[in-house]
Amino acid sequence: MAAKSDDEVPKGAAVLPVIPEELGVDPLLLAVLHATIFFDGSEENVVNQRAAREAMEYMADYLRRLSGPRLAKVHEDLACLAAFAREEGWRKEQIQFFKEFLENFGVGEKN
Repeated sequence: MAAKSDDEVPKGAAVLPVIPEELGVDPLLLAVLHATIFFDGSEENVVNQRAAREAMEYMADYLRRLSGPRLAKVHEDLACLAAFAREEGWRKEQIQFFKEFLENFGVGEKN
């Protein structure tokens, strides 16, 4: 059995496939989406779940600050990502992630 390289991603780490630049999706949104998948989907041996939950609560608070044209652009980008994922044959859960992302974070809800 070969020794495990320090450069290998540990088993249990959740990641999204690469999103092509040509889609025109805001890179900051992509960074948040990738972080969300990693924090929420990775196993305990990879990410401390309490720490991940806390980080995601802050991310949700910041995302709830979106409004107007910026929020509209995020909606457009997420719809674009859902369509891309469907066209590429991604798993249903990955497509749903894009469709439900803002709702799951409480973005756009009235307080």
